[in-house]
Amino acid sequence: QVQLVESGGGLVQPGGSLRLSCAASGSIFKINAMGWYRQAPGKQRELVATITGGGNTTYADSVKGRFTISRANAKNTIDLQMNSLQPEDTAVYYCNADVLARGSYRYLEHWGQGTLVTVSS
Repeated sequence: QVQLVESGGGLVQPGGSLRLSCAASGSIFKINAMGWYRQAPGKQRELVATITGGGNTTYADSVKGRFTISRANAKNTIDLQMNSLQPEDTAVYYCNADVLARGSYRYLEHWGQGTLVTVSS
C-alpha cells in the first residue's frame, strides 16, 4: 500500500507565490523519482517538474525560471515552489512517484488525489 498526499493548493492573485508539498507513505522500499503534473480545465494532464533520488531535475518550458522542485527535509517528500503565478497556471496539481513497494519486484507509478491551484484577480 502506497499513498501520496498533496497539500498547499489554494487561491492566489497573479504574480503571487504558492508552495505545494507531497508526502509519500506506506509500504515503500525505494522511490526512483517524484514529480508534479497538472491538468487545467479542458486540457490534458502535463508534466510540470520532476526530481530524481540523485537530485536531477527537469521542468516544463512553461514553468522554467518560475517554479522550483526540491526534496523536503522529511523522507519521501517533495515541494514545488511556484512564483510569478499567472492565470494559465490554474489547474489541479498532481503528485507522482515511481515506487518500488516492499515485496515487489518492479517499480510502479502512483498518483495523489490532486490539489487545486487557482490564480485569479
